[in-house]
Amino acid sequence: MLDELKPDSLIIAANGETFRVSKTLAAAFQPGDLVIPNPQHGLLHLSNTERQIVDRTVTQSVAAFAAMQQVTDDQITDFFRAFSAALKNDKIWESIQTINEHDVATATERGRSTTRLQVSDVMRTDMIDGLREWAESEPSRNSVIETIDHDQFQIQLRTAALGVVGFVFEGRPNVLADACGVLRGGNTAIFRIGSDALQTARAMMELALRPALVQSGLPTEAIALVDSSAHAAGWALFLDSRLALAVARGSGDSVELLGSLARSVGTPVSLHGTGGAWMIIGDSATPEIVKHCAAKSLDRKVCNTLNTCCIVASKAVELVPVLLDGLNEAAAKLKQDYRLHVVEGSEEFIPGEAFTRKVQINRADGQHEEIQATTLALADIGQEWEWENSPEMTLIIVKNLQEAIELFNTHSPRLVASLISNDEHEHQHFYETIDAPFIGDDHTRWVDGQRALNKPELGLSNWDNGRLLGRHAILTGDSVYTVRVRYIEAGKGLSPT
Repeated sequence: MLDELKPDSLIIAANGETFRVSKTLAAAFQPGDLVIPNPQHGLLHLSNTERQIVDRTVTQSVAAFAAMQQVTDDQITDFFRAFSAALKNDKIWESIQTINEHDVATATERGRSTTRLQVSDVMRTDMIDGLREWAESEPSRNSVIETIDHDQFQIQLRTAALGVVGFVFEGRPNVLADACGVLRGGNTAIFRIGSDALQTARAMMELALRPALVQSGLPTEAIALVDSSAHAAGWALFLDSRLALAVARGSGDSVELLGSLARSVGTPVSLHGTGGAWMIIGDSATPEIVKHCAAKSLDRKVCNTLNTCCIVASKAVELVPVLLDGLNEAAAKLKQDYRLHVVEGSEEFIPGEAFTRKVQINRADGQHEEIQATTLALADIGQEWEWENSPEMTLIIVKNLQEAIELFNTHSPRLVASLISNDEHEHQHFYETIDAPFIGDDHTRWVDGQRALNKPELGLSNWDNGRLLGRHAILTGDSVYTVRVRYIEAGKGLSPT
């Protein structure tokens, strides 16, 4: 354990890579702090203060997990109902809204995106509906999922609680409610939320969530909040090997860093970062469906928003203008202009004035005058556009469906792929060859746990780092479990159910 760091000294990572200590890091370092070398992000400084905050929180959550094994399923149901009732209470909600308005104002001053930070009536309704669905769902603990009968004994595979689930997410207050679904299976959860939404999260915890835990008789630390806005608190949480699962939502770089830290101590991860849906328009697509799919896929920016569109060359003259009509319709609904990135070689299908026309584009830090259409290198075709209120996407003209599939498999984050075509054989080939967990034949915004599964989602996983083992790419509260194996000898009087 080091008591001090000296500027310009070298720290060697496990892979042999060396990092030099900066003057800023040396000055900030205190006894008890940790410095962790990371190949992508350099030297990470974890203060002893943040480590202690996280250690206390995890210790309390571990104890709460043990206590959760003694509570009844009815008590868990009562929690969801009580939490839902609290959010329905106008006085409580108004208090949460007031604090959220301060968070939004502060984030705006800092030039931060607020599209997912601001609580709304729609968000409130979605949280209430999600909690109601968990209240009405069948208990998932100790369910027999398979039975194997032998001559003298029986083997049962039964679901069981997994443990403490750690969540790190940015400005998304609704995740606090959605992720409570892990309680249905007897798990506990710890949240670390970004500074933009921390005050909102504190208010939701104190005014609605914690009183619901107390009212239902669940352990008060069954849902815990790491009370720190420092990035190091998230790092420390994911470096705690007592977590059974580490879930990260946010920007691609931060999610990848968090995932690498959790993996370094052997903790399974569920990462939900880079997204951006792709749409491929075949030569049998009709103009009406193309416009509909484009407009519906660009209503707001989330990970399943249309990001890259491929149109086969044989229909480009007819369908590119229709696509632009859909893009313009989506922008008009948001009272904004749109931005278009045209892959080099596809410019001839776009009106020339689009490459000189200046429009007002809404960014996180305000309005900007930008050229409406610009060219993009083929190597950058998979770049995700993090737009605020002005729809933004990439367009490329391809020779055929197979070229579009190969581009997706090579350049995309491999999340959502939609084929607009009336050819059943094309759809079958598309499904068999596209490397994505979510495949559709219409708009892209259906990729959502609430919409697709009628369950609040904890995040959507892409296949950028490989396919998932034993589960689909929508993480929900009831998919967080382990399996116990029970042996029952014949004639011992044990019930097989």
